[in-house]
Amino acid sequence: MRTRIKLLALAPLAALGLTLAAPASAAPAAWSVDPASKLAFQGAMNGQGFNGTFKRWSAQIVFDPKDLAASKAVVTVNVASASTGDADRDQAIPTDDWFAASKFAQAAFVTRDFRDLGGGKYVADGDLTIRGVKQPVTLPFTLAISGDTARMNGAIVLNRTAFGVGQGQWKTGEVVDTKVTVSVALIAHRAH
Repeated sequence: MRTRIKLLALAPLAALGLTLAAPASAAPAAWSVDPASKLAFQGAMNGQGFNGTFKRWSAQIVFDPKDLAASKAVVTVNVASASTGDADRDQAIPTDDWFAASKFAQAAFVTRDFRDLGGGKYVADGDLTIRGVKQPVTLPFTLAISGDTARMNGAIVLNRTAFGVGQGQWKTGEVVDTKVTVSVALIAHRAH
């Protein structure tokens, strides 16, 4: 009986020892975005395609392909930094007809989860907010990690009208196509 009582008394201490001896699971690595990364978009006006980029954007990324459940990304875009190389179009983009940058200066993509499709292919499920309108989106992307450098490429086709981008005469696809392709070519470096 005494032996049993001693063992029962020691059980919590043994459990504590096992807990302390077990290695703590490390959080996924943080990654810093290389300035050579590019966030671009493609659209069409009067049947003619055009390309553009966002010159000011940032991403906070915590990612580990072996721990997708704990991985997360938050991308913030300064919508007034859109540039297409056409002065008239670039002046119009921040106005209330399009991004309404004076009221909604930033667009944001916040991941909810990641899925590994195999062969360096992934999907990020998240919420995209533009002009204060939040919509769930799925971003397929490829990822290659070599040492402390990651290269990610992804693209998604969005319906701009789902976010209220394009008001008044621009609400339909008659002049400006409602489909816009947003692409990201990201280079990131693992923080130490």
